[in-house]
Amino acid sequence: MNMEKAEKMRNQLASEKLIKALESRNMEAYYVVTKEEACAKALELIPAGSSVSWGGAKSAHDIGLMQALYEKGTYEIMDREKTKSPEEARKITLQAFDCDYYLGGVNAMTEDGILVNVDGSSNRVAAYSYGPGHLILIVSMNKVMKTLDAAMERARTVASPINAQRFGLETPCSKTGICADCKHPQCICCNILITRYSRVPQRIKVILLHETVGF
Repeated sequence: MNMEKAEKMRNQLASEKLIKALESRNMEAYYVVTKEEACAKALELIPAGSSVSWGGAKSAHDIGLMQALYEKGTYEIMDREKTKSPEEARKITLQAFDCDYYLGGVNAMTEDGILVNVDGSSNRVAAYSYGPGHLILIVSMNKVMKTLDAAMERARTVASPINAQRFGLETPCSKTGICADCKHPQCICCNILITRYSRVPQRIKVILLHETVGF
């Protein structure tokens, strides 16, 4: 058996346990192999006419979900990237808290279904916590860690430095690739959200993905 086939088998088996763990936390979960399947599943979950928004959402971008939403033309899309001023962007960001479906990913997840996210401006973790009717999170299996401590470490030492570099920030981690637990004015780890349960049944919908997306 070649490495790719073995890894695919491993992720399939691991996903079965992870789906049960997420469901025990009042979340809805699915497993797919390809980016195309992930995009199709997300579209299947979003009824026509729904209002849709997102934060950074690199994983959702990577599977082509935003492009597919625009191409379908049947959704009310709240996209701050289409705005022309900071004031307009803030208005759209606030409106997104009342959208039907909010798209995103996670920085890390534990094997027993706890979600970990760090954020700088924190509109993303705020929306994850409360507001939008539903969350659709695209999560590649490489983000699944054994323990909460390991998930926190991944979020701080892997995802955060890459995101700081992506946004052109001047944080220590952007320059060294290593978290310095900084208090820099552009700190990308201002708020850390640990989601261990969804009080609203199936508000959080997790699409687990074999192929790697996001950071």
